[in-house]
Amino acid sequence: MIFEPLVIGADRDLPAPLLTELTALHASNREFHALSGEFPDPDDIRAEQVAAALADELAQPGAEVLLARSEGRLVAVAITLARHPDPAEPDPWIGLLMVSGAEQGKGYGRRVVTEVEERFRAAGRRAVSLAVLEGNTRALAFWTALGYEVVDHRTDRALDRPCAVLRKVLRTPTGPAGAPEGRV
Repeated sequence: MIFEPLVIGADRDLPAPLLTELTALHASNREFHALSGEFPDPDDIRAEQVAAALADELAQPGAEVLLARSEGRLVAVAITLARHPDPAEPDPWIGLLMVSGAEQGKGYGRRVVTEVEERFRAAGRRAVSLAVLEGNTRALAFWTALGYEVVDHRTDRALDRPCAVLRKVLRTPTGPAGAPEGRV
């Protein structure tokens, strides 16, 4: 799998082929969009809506959109924040992980999360947090299976939706006999 950060030029436009891919990926997740309410009609997600949503995300300080490709196809997108907008939150955040509907259950989500965690670990971060919308039982099961623990319940800042807040401590990888990597 190839990971690449999304870079938007000074004109804030996405190349048309990439925007088409991103729109298709979003549209393939109808159930999530019906629950989230982020798009007016989850059955009719439009390119201009996706472009605006991504531009809004990238306008946040420390935001990154990470694209995941397999065999040249866009299979997932992750949006991360180096810091949550609330200054009381010390951790970086995963704002979104979305795997193409046709590619779910193939391990892409886990691989993207591992990549995101490695990026944060390499930046010296000790934990990562995220929020899961109440009622999104599949997402909650996915994140808890990866070691994330529910630490709070509150509403999100954008649309006042009830969420579970999850957090995972990023452990230092170990080498042989449990010694920290590079100190064998």
